[in-house]
Amino acid sequence: MLMRAAIASPALFQRLTDDVVASGDETTAVPTPSTGEVLHELPRSSADDVREAVARARLAQLAWARAGFAERRRVLLAAHDLILERRELLLDLVQLESGKTRGQAFEEVFQAAGVTRYNALTARRVLGGRRKRSGLPTVFTTRMRFRPKGVAGVITPWNWALSLAAMDVVPALAAGCAVVQKADDQGALSILALRRAFIDAGVPEALWAVVTGPAAEVGEALTDEADYICFTGSTATGRKIAEKAGRRLVGASLELGGKNALLVLDDVDPAQAAESAAHAAFSTMGQLCVSIERIYVDQKVAAPFQRALIGSLREAKLGSALEYDADFGSLATAAQLERVEAHLADAVAKGATVLVGGRHRPDLGPWFFEPTVLTGVTPDMKVYAEETFGAIASLYLVGGDDEAVLAANASDYGLNAAVFTRSAGRARRIADALEAGSVNINEGYRGSFSSVAAPMGGIKQSGLGRRNGEAGLLRFVDPVTVSSTTGLLQLPRTAAEYTTKVGLMVLLARVLKAIRRA
Repeated sequence: MLMRAAIASPALFQRLTDDVVASGDETTAVPTPSTGEVLHELPRSSADDVREAVARARLAQLAWARAGFAERRRVLLAAHDLILERRELLLDLVQLESGKTRGQAFEEVFQAAGVTRYNALTARRVLGGRRKRSGLPTVFTTRMRFRPKGVAGVITPWNWALSLAAMDVVPALAAGCAVVQKADDQGALSILALRRAFIDAGVPEALWAVVTGPAAEVGEALTDEADYICFTGSTATGRKIAEKAGRRLVGASLELGGKNALLVLDDVDPAQAAESAAHAAFSTMGQLCVSIERIYVDQKVAAPFQRALIGSLREAKLGSALEYDADFGSLATAAQLERVEAHLADAVAKGATVLVGGRHRPDLGPWFFEPTVLTGVTPDMKVYAEETFGAIASLYLVGGDDEAVLAANASDYGLNAAVFTRSAGRARRIADALEAGSVNINEGYRGSFSSVAAPMGGIKQSGLGRRNGEAGLLRFVDPVTVSSTTGLLQLPRTAAEYTTKVGLMVLLARVLKAIRRA
């Protein structure tokens, strides 16, 4: 049960989905994980709709870029305020589409507001024009400016639709770009409601267009047309997008899969570490790119940690009511449930032990599944190295810090990692040794994920490029260098002129080195 009347309603769903760029009558029935019933009918876009949206966005982008940093800052800060004012509606939509708890939905709303505020207040400093040192001081003056790339194509998944949309769309807008976004069916309402807040704040309608539909048609068309591509999703799909971007010679940022590791050292408080580990692994039921799937526990504290983890998860309340009353929610789709059950069945058949969980809970909703911890996991099991992306974590015992680091790094992925310890020095040393784009100390993912001023992304098979921070803004612009002569000295053009001036230029190079001028 949803427990209270949702702010969201069929009439609202219709108003939001009217904003999808879709010229045909075809729709897709989108269910809610809470009950499995149809939540709304979502229009389906075509490849022609994508091309039309990109064309309109290009025209809108010209005026938006000319509007300047101050105007864009004003609009984005107004959108920030609307996000906070409309938070209850946004929370309802996130929960209805994803099945997560209200607390976990709030993380999305808070993140979207933080990303918007950061980019609004930082864009001018990062992207404003600036003077650069000339190779021949007093002979040339040089200035660098940034040119918006144009239309960014953003492909956003269902799992954290609201915050992931903000993390790609808002810096593109702050940089002076337009956006055409492909929303996943299961997250479209959240994205459309977020977009509406920005439109109401002053973003032109055509500047941020939303399309929906199958990846084979709509996603392909968008990656064929966009001037820059942002993708969040599987490594397999990310490779295809990278190949296409490479052929077109356009840039791309790709946040891909993860098999994220958490290291529990021998000096922790086992009960406290276990409760934090449970959240790190099963927030959003593990359906988050930075969720923990591998837990390496020092054998000195393994027994009390394991007892505490089992106890914490057994006592946890599952639910997706539209209020703050559940610890963990539902898997988002039937496909997610099928994947979790397949990984679990494969592991158990090959000898793994279920420490806690392991049960489908249709009494709570069609896709609820108990948070599950396995031990005895071996390399021949799918769950050992493949990303499960939901409801299963594996527990391993290790004999010390070095063994834990080696085990954590023995993965094709490198998105997120965590280390739990009371020693700040040990934590920093291990963080420096872990092969991951972000590392959290005494927290699973929220420290780095919420640090919107710092870059976020993966290494190895976990992606390319970075979102957030200055890097998140710079991906949407091309640097342009403008240099002009001062007239003080004419550079050599003929053989005779080189004969007389080469010595002077060599002397200049030596002087610049002596005075430490780069």
